[in-house]
Amino acid sequence: MKGISKEFSGNRVLNDINFRLYPGEVLGLVGENGAGKSTLMKILFGMDEIRETGGYGGEVLIDGKKVDFHSSEDAIKAGIGMVHQEFSLIPDFSVAENILLNREPQRYSVMSEVFGKRLNTIDSKEMQRRALKAIERLGVALDPDKQISTLPVGYKQFTEIARELSKEDDAEEAARHSKDKDAVADASSIRLLVLDEPTAVLSEKEAEALLDAMKKLSAAGIAIIFISHRLQEIIEVCDSIMVLRDGEIIKQVDKEEADVAKIANWMVGRAVKSERVKRDTSHVSDEIVLDVKNLRVDMSGEKVHDVSFSVRRGEIFGLGGLAGQGKIGVPNGIMGLALARGDVFFEGSKIEMNKPSSPLGAGIAFVSEDRRGVGLLLDETLEWNVAFSAMQVNGKFLKKFGPIHMRDNEAMRKVTEEYVDLLQVRCTSTKQKARQLSGGNQQKICLAKAFALEPKLLFISEPTRGIDVGAKSLVLQALKRYNEEYGTTIVMISSELEELRSICDRIAIVHDGGIAGTLDATAPSEDFGVLMLGQVKEA
Repeated sequence: MKGISKEFSGNRVLNDINFRLYPGEVLGLVGENGAGKSTLMKILFGMDEIRETGGYGGEVLIDGKKVDFHSSEDAIKAGIGMVHQEFSLIPDFSVAENILLNREPQRYSVMSEVFGKRLNTIDSKEMQRRALKAIERLGVALDPDKQISTLPVGYKQFTEIARELSKEDDAEEAARHSKDKDAVADASSIRLLVLDEPTAVLSEKEAEALLDAMKKLSAAGIAIIFISHRLQEIIEVCDSIMVLRDGEIIKQVDKEEADVAKIANWMVGRAVKSERVKRDTSHVSDEIVLDVKNLRVDMSGEKVHDVSFSVRRGEIFGLGGLAGQGKIGVPNGIMGLALARGDVFFEGSKIEMNKPSSPLGAGIAFVSEDRRGVGLLLDETLEWNVAFSAMQVNGKFLKKFGPIHMRDNEAMRKVTEEYVDLLQVRCTSTKQKARQLSGGNQQKICLAKAFALEPKLLFISEPTRGIDVGAKSLVLQALKRYNEEYGTTIVMISSELEELRSICDRIAIVHDGGIAGTLDATAPSEDFGVLMLGQVKEA
């Protein structure tokens, strides 16, 4: 890529980007949220968004020849695959159908030989076999028959990656199963794979499986651009590292020249420390504010079989564990987003199950792990996103003239500006649409929306998913501030144990749909590891 530049509405987001990538090389692309990483990859992948916003400056060359992709389909034909930070899956299709979408194996017949391939039918058994082959390369338990809309975000991510991996076998499979020479010619094996935050929603074990798969692809000659905020993963798997800051390349180095501290410093322009957040716990009492008994949740991939725990008023309580063990199902069940049964008491009153208005009316808010599917009004302004829930639930941001209620645009603007400053959201203005923000900044708007509700208790699931190393500390500090200033009780669900340990008072580990144990956050990490494996350590 030579001299790449890009503007959105007069705002320059990329400036003179130059780099080369070789067969089999793994390039780590890092930078803060809004640094321009995803925009650069969208240019490479020929996405419509780039063309519809005025195109870009500079040149993209494949094998030394200039290319001008008019669509993602052109990029795919050139052997480029991309797993986006936000999912590009069809919700009502199965895992197998999404993996092989537009590349379905076909069954030939006498009729199709005579009248053309339009009379071919889909070979369902072959589709199942090829989907399973791609899934097995990832080393995860993923049912190819499951409908995408029923899966938690971690398994959606695996589906995205399996789809790209399956393309590697297309030419071979076409040659083996097709008599149509055109079909063989159209089947392009993947040569370059872009992974945009693929491990953000994965547990450490699952992330390791993905990194192993990346190493195998690299050894087979496939070039990979790997975007991640987990800097240790960048060090482990990449051959070279490129750091973007404010749309410009700050550093391009071999991995031997870098370590986590150096990369973090290059990204944010200052030293970044990872340590336990110090906070005032004088407001934490022994009073039980949330009491969950025998909770069962029917959420595909995150089923909860029997969970009981209690949370003290004012504490920050953590729920951890490996993906698929049920931790994500707990808040979704309590908040009425997944079918649940059991007893949940808040401030002594029983919460009605499977009715979202019940926990919301009691003063409980939820920041979902699925920010685009559940958390945001993507085509509305930041002001609407921050204020809308509080307007619906609490009647805030409204001017009342007797029976007539009108929205208070000035109040909406002020509260949004407050949270944009507090969370350092990178945006052109509070009138900008949520869809136009980077993934990490969308996550911050989800937090702002919950804060605007001023809840008594806040469930927050994967709060730093897709957020860079500098912004993680900022988000955790914001949670700490809300906990201390407003006495808000927080239940935080995260796949990253160290993130939980940095801010929580106690952490419960969910394994196989139940609570394996609850420990003080200062307990040794080895003790948490034992619980994650489902083994309860003897006292």
